[in-house]
Amino acid sequence: MADLSKYRNIGIFAHVDAGKTTTTERILKLTGQIHKTGEVHDGESTTDFMVQEAERGITIQSAAVTCFWKDHRLNVIDTPGHVDFTVEVYRSLKVLDGGIGVFCGSGGVEPQSETNWRYANDSKVARIIMVNKLDRLGADFYRVCKQVKDVLGANPLIMTLPIGEEDDFVGLVDLLSEKAYIWDDSGEPENYEITDIPADMVEKTAEYRELLIETALDQDDDLLEAYMEGKMPTIEQIKKCIRSGTRTMDFFPTYGASAFKNKGIQLILDAVIDYLPSPTDVDPQPLTDEAGEPNGEFAIVSVDETFKALAFKITDDRFGTLTFVRIYSGTLKKGDTILNSFTGKSERVGRMCEMQADERTELSSAQAGDIIAIVGMKGNVQTGHTLCDPKNPIILEAMVFPKPVISISVTPKDKGSTEKMGIAIGKMVAEDPTFKVETDQDSGETILSGMGELHLDIKVDILKRTYGVELEVGKPQVAYRETITKEIDDSYTHKKQSGGSGQFGKIDYIIKPGEPGSGFVFTSKVVGGNVPKEFFPAIEKGFKGMMETGVLAGFPVLDVEIELYDGGFHAVDSSAVAFELAARGAFRQSIPKAGAQLIEPIMKVDVFTPDNHVGDVIGDLNRRRGMIKDQLAGVSGVRIKADVPLSEMFGYIGTLRTMTSGRGQFSMEFSHYLPCPNNVAEEVIAEVKAAKVIKDAARK
Repeated sequence: MADLSKYRNIGIFAHVDAGKTTTTERILKLTGQIHKTGEVHDGESTTDFMVQEAERGITIQSAAVTCFWKDHRLNVIDTPGHVDFTVEVYRSLKVLDGGIGVFCGSGGVEPQSETNWRYANDSKVARIIMVNKLDRLGADFYRVCKQVKDVLGANPLIMTLPIGEEDDFVGLVDLLSEKAYIWDDSGEPENYEITDIPADMVEKTAEYRELLIETALDQDDDLLEAYMEGKMPTIEQIKKCIRSGTRTMDFFPTYGASAFKNKGIQLILDAVIDYLPSPTDVDPQPLTDEAGEPNGEFAIVSVDETFKALAFKITDDRFGTLTFVRIYSGTLKKGDTILNSFTGKSERVGRMCEMQADERTELSSAQAGDIIAIVGMKGNVQTGHTLCDPKNPIILEAMVFPKPVISISVTPKDKGSTEKMGIAIGKMVAEDPTFKVETDQDSGETILSGMGELHLDIKVDILKRTYGVELEVGKPQVAYRETITKEIDDSYTHKKQSGGSGQFGKIDYIIKPGEPGSGFVFTSKVVGGNVPKEFFPAIEKGFKGMMETGVLAGFPVLDVEIELYDGGFHAVDSSAVAFELAARGAFRQSIPKAGAQLIEPIMKVDVFTPDNHVGDVIGDLNRRRGMIKDQLAGVSGVRIKADVPLSEMFGYIGTLRTMTSGRGQFSMEFSHYLPCPNNVAEEVIAEVKAAKVIKDAARK
């Protein structure tokens, strides 16, 4: 069995273009896994192996690679930076023990790095910080460290200081060893020398080293007291304190580097080993009951425990379906039978392998702490399912994924592709939990839903290239919702007599707007036996079932509270079905009276623009019904934060590029729902009704 203390499961995450994939590539080169570095801009990096990734120079799906550094095994996951693929970051964080947050030396803390940082905090993943691209124009290590403090509310523990800046960046001062690492211009990571600190940096080094030691020793009162009395701790003692504070996220060891120029990667790999936790150092994953509530037990990371693992990613490649699995405890051997506790089905493990991006190495066994892929599982395994020992069934804490905000309708260009499209989309939905598909009951159209325009654009491209399905794509549709604005007290009686036993159910209820984000809430205040208790679930089911289709334009209804306070029943004719039908009728009767209203998704938009285009960008956002929230001036431009309705943001990237001569960038993510202005609501409702008339005519 491998020694778990020598394992590091880490992810690399950041904003688009901060250099995650380049960093991964350099780590693989330095650890001897690859002999020639492939560049992202040439479309040749190891982890961006999809055609769409190579072409666009972006990471779309997370890729796992394994390498070794100083007798330690590193399982590294390179994640996407683009907000449309946030799910890849989220699910990777769920199964990692530590991470490297990469920030661009000139761009600093950018919008997506904030989102990813927030996810990492939620998942309690310890991190080190790498300030990358210090060789770039406008790079400023100290400014980025200040942004980490101000914007992320995190405490960067500065471990290295850059020597030179921008074009003159040549190396780093390591504060702990008080030595300078200077690289030559060959671009080879091994070509560096360790020298004394440059004379003009001696004072600064002393100042930052003192700060480093004081912050680290806060983790150990005895050492801090001795230090205050003039006794200097050893390097090993300081490292132990840094490891402890990193583990509890009191601070984040922060390093400078230029991945592209191959400067500083060794120090980061050393930090991964010295300060990031091994699988046994992190809090074990909680186990839950069937309803998803924690049951007080945990998946202890140990090879001696029973087998427990989480399927965190499903992909389909030329050899069949791969189920990526993080093993939390126990061991797994080829030929073992494992149980999917979600579906209740058991199956035998035929083949399993270690992934090196899209290459694979066959394995005969794996153990706690490993991240592996199982080939060709048949039991309908999905992202977030627990795999375990059939004799000891357990459920690991599930993953929660964001809901899609944008849809498009698609139809195959030729009739023969319909079945092919169905099979392909089935595989893609299994791979990506934020990608949804449904068939419009009236028109028979296929509706694809996702996290943004780029997300759906890539899906259509994959269908075309990977599966050979050419599609006609309809215009994007917004995920509108409906809600109510008034509280009303109402009553409804369902009565049916048509020979044989009848149906009877009477309910008196209050229906009112709920808190934003509360969804559907049902309570019962019935005292006495006017409505017997056994019918409450049927009444709740009736109301809840109607929430799927609103009265204005058929969109799902959000944030409604219903309180049942009285009613009546018949000893013979009352039944669960009668009360369920009563609740359905009550919903149809009351919602129009309760001030039904259309609400639209509002996006949190973050736009970066050069200084001279700020006025144009703000004017354009105002025209799109945007609410400007904040403006932050940076070195190379201004970041504008705004809340804008999704319906106004289609095609925005083209407009922004035109306005800013190609230099503007933006990212957006779903924030909340707000009422539509009357003119917009009327237009949407009219469109829905017109589409229905056309569909009805086509059916006849």
